[in-house]
Amino acid sequence: MIPKECKRLAEVDFPIAVVSKHAAREKSIRHGHPSTLHLWWARRPLAACRAMLLALLLPDPCDPHCPGDFKAAARELLARVQGVGPGDADLRSALLKFIGDFAAWELSTNASYLAVGRGLVKAAHGEEPPLVVDPFAGGGSIPLEALRLGCDAFASDLNPVACLILKVMLEDIPRYGPELAEEVRRVGGEIKQQAERELAKFYPKDPDGATPIAYLWARTVRCEAPNCGAEIPLVRSFWLCKKPKRKRALRYAIVRAEGATPRVEFEIFEPKADREVPAGTVARARATCPACGAVLPAERVRAQLAAQRGGADPVFEATGNRTGGARLLAVVTLRPGEQGRCYRLPAERDYEAVRKAQARLTEILDDWARGGKKGPCPVPDEPTPAGGGSGAGRAFSVQRYGMMHWGDLFTARQKVALVTLPGLTTQIAQRKDELSEAVRTAMAVVVDRCADYMSTVCVWHIPKQLVAHTFGRQALPVTWDFCEAQLIADGPGNLQGALDWVARVVDSWSGSRPGQVEPADAAAHPLPDETAHVWFTDPPYYDAVPYADLSDFFFVWLKRALPGHPLLRDPFDPHNPLTPKRREAVQDERRETDDGRRKDRAFYEKAMAGAFAEGQRVLRQDGVGAVVFAHKTTEGWEALLSGLIRSGWTITGSWPIATEMASRLRARESAALATSVHLVCRPQADGAPVGDWADVLRELPSRVADWMDRLQGEGVRGADLVFACIGPALEIYSRYKHVETAEGRQVQLPEYLEKVWEAVGRAALRQVLGTDAPNEIEEDARLTALFLWTARSSNGFSSNHKGAVLRSAGEKEGSDDDESEEDEQPRSRAKGGILLPYDIVRRFAQPLGIHLDRWEGNLIETLKGVVRLLPVPERLEKLMGRQTLRELRRLAEAGAQEEAMQLSLFDFEPQPRDPSADEQVRLARERVEKETWAHLHRDSDTLLCHVHRAMLFQKQGMTAAFRELLFREITYRPQFLRLANALSALYPPASEEKRLLDAMLLAMPK
Repeated sequence: MIPKECKRLAEVDFPIAVVSKHAAREKSIRHGHPSTLHLWWARRPLAACRAMLLALLLPDPCDPHCPGDFKAAARELLARVQGVGPGDADLRSALLKFIGDFAAWELSTNASYLAVGRGLVKAAHGEEPPLVVDPFAGGGSIPLEALRLGCDAFASDLNPVACLILKVMLEDIPRYGPELAEEVRRVGGEIKQQAERELAKFYPKDPDGATPIAYLWARTVRCEAPNCGAEIPLVRSFWLCKKPKRKRALRYAIVRAEGATPRVEFEIFEPKADREVPAGTVARARATCPACGAVLPAERVRAQLAAQRGGADPVFEATGNRTGGARLLAVVTLRPGEQGRCYRLPAERDYEAVRKAQARLTEILDDWARGGKKGPCPVPDEPTPAGGGSGAGRAFSVQRYGMMHWGDLFTARQKVALVTLPGLTTQIAQRKDELSEAVRTAMAVVVDRCADYMSTVCVWHIPKQLVAHTFGRQALPVTWDFCEAQLIADGPGNLQGALDWVARVVDSWSGSRPGQVEPADAAAHPLPDETAHVWFTDPPYYDAVPYADLSDFFFVWLKRALPGHPLLRDPFDPHNPLTPKRREAVQDERRETDDGRRKDRAFYEKAMAGAFAEGQRVLRQDGVGAVVFAHKTTEGWEALLSGLIRSGWTITGSWPIATEMASRLRARESAALATSVHLVCRPQADGAPVGDWADVLRELPSRVADWMDRLQGEGVRGADLVFACIGPALEIYSRYKHVETAEGRQVQLPEYLEKVWEAVGRAALRQVLGTDAPNEIEEDARLTALFLWTARSSNGFSSNHKGAVLRSAGEKEGSDDDESEEDEQPRSRAKGGILLPYDIVRRFAQPLGIHLDRWEGNLIETLKGVVRLLPVPERLEKLMGRQTLRELRRLAEAGAQEEAMQLSLFDFEPQPRDPSADEQVRLARERVEKETWAHLHRDSDTLLCHVHRAMLFQKQGMTAAFRELLFREITYRPQFLRLANALSALYPPASEEKRLLDAMLLAMPK
């Protein structure tokens, strides 16, 4: 056993860089990965969980209290996979290397590494496996890795969908292993055969033998312009395929007959250039009529679609002709003997199949009604989430378009298919033993996977030629055009694929004892006191992810696939037809708590404090805890940390682990936050001393500086580094019962964190400008340097003309392919510059004497909580002055176009020099340059202004002014060169400012 006094590895060291590499890469791993069993949002990478768990479970060999038996056993075990040096420090290094290596996905099922990992845990804790507890288990990454390492795992969550996922992963798969996979394939195969027989008439093959694999639909509205009334297909893009040599797209013609409404007719063609493909008909919820060009405003588009309950199904008259509703644009097929996807226009047989599906759905509902409506309606009739407002409500918009019930998100054919599958499962899996129950549960997961690819929120992914699933983002938006996957064909999003994904996850499990899963409120944990050896969790973060509302999409189908299942209910409200919302620990001001209060920020923070207190209660006195924070706002971070410390925890370690790949879109085009910080903590010792404020402040700067050096050596940069430094700083503060000033005043955490931000800012200034004394460098230079330093990403800083903005690692961004474009207000044209959240800028500015209001409109621009660092071109008039610009324009108008300064910094193209240029023009230009410099130069001007002017002078070819400026600055202010070099190192490598600075520095006299 590990003595209470002995530090764990996670409290002294951790292989940040290696684990980060494996954690970020893990998102590209698909087949057999547990995350592919069932969708869950904001999952933690298994690599990070496995590595952190091992570091929490193992003692530090260099600690004097580390048991000798463990050190001897560890040497013997590690020798099986790597070398180990003779000393305790060598053993620590070997353990850290093993933890980093074992984080690789390829080694997670390697027999040798598994044996060593489990052997190390056993050597540290004895024959009785340690218990790992996760009260916000969600997708199950933490308890799953605990089982992999030979621990016992207790996983709980308030959400029934999460609990069902956890049951399959932590109980059923470990208990039955390969036998479960075999049964899933056997039963699934029988279900697929029966489904093909029952559903074939709804998915007919083509006469030439081609098999439709996807149907591309568009919702429609009517043009309301006078004398038009044409049907407008709502289409974002008319492209079908952009692959080389297989480019396909739709184009349309308007058919006009006297006395008849204009009609839009489509054809499929092979475009030679992008401009041949017509523009989409809808953007920001406004529809443009292809017949008359009139624009239907967003409120009318919403009203028309609301009247159609979303408009996902075509409407037919009694004769069978389509009269409105969704319009089939094209059918994607596979032809025998041909490679790749083929496309054709819809035929009458396609609409006939849909009519049959609508008739069959009516039969199903009538049978249910005639049977006394026993059980839930076969088609989900539970309400969809109400959207709008701020926070979690912004993730949902379907009710605005008439989709008031979950069934409205599916076409009639999709409903028939999804209703059919659970019935077939019940018929085929007849046995009543435990394995059969596990098979039924796994088949319910298969139904959910099918539903994810069979809703009217799915779109056709043009680059990959696949069906994009419902949750491309952590939201449920409307999609104007959508893709209907063919359930029983050999194509994307089909039933066979869902079966394969689930079976592969079962196959890939390396074997372990089963875990224990229980639905529970994290603030009222079911375990008794002091039972957990490790309390490790990744809690929800304010309103970042509306888990309950999102999971209702799956819950309504699980209820029907597993009627009466004990996990699929609200344990606190038996009348709630959906997942629990009142006690869910998220900020969602649309909802109320059990006692009628709004679920605002205060509710969330109180709920988290309760969960932290419960963690303290269930953890053994010799145990250790860890909390993952994916930072989003500084205020949020501070509130959660306050709750953690008030609950009696002491921070003993802090490790940032990258969770995003540098190659992803946001990492390439923004300074997106890339890491999640893992805070290691322990219950505060009885009799903790009172800290002296002066002693704490003396220790803080060196602690922050040392930690910054360590993190930068591990590749952590910018805002990632800032947040990661808060953990080590809290180690100082939280070791005391409380901290007092010399006058006896108790120092609260917010006041201490202000000092932490100041220490980080000063350390950053010392790194980039060579000084941490604010008076040595003017405010605007400090602001610019700190802004650029903070905006750097751990993935490497890159920027483009759209700027860079920070986003939480727990959030997921949308792309052009999954964006609904439904906002009523048009987006403003993207401006240049780099962006940071206002609260981050304010945090580092205030303690360093930077007054943001002083630089508003001159150096920065603040809008809706985001600060933009203005590009140098936008400072042109302020730097050059209106009088100078007018004089330079006058010269240009005088006929010296090729000699006059080009005013646009980024559009400048050097003109060929005319050897016969008028000497008077040359002299006039030189005079204006000298007058410009004389007029602009003021001793009160800041150093940054002169650096920016020098960049502009050099760029515009103002040689005389450029030389005058450099001579004076280099002679009288040596800080000029230091600042220019610092900014050159801070600006993004591909930015125009970086190029100009480097050109300016090269032009300086040696």
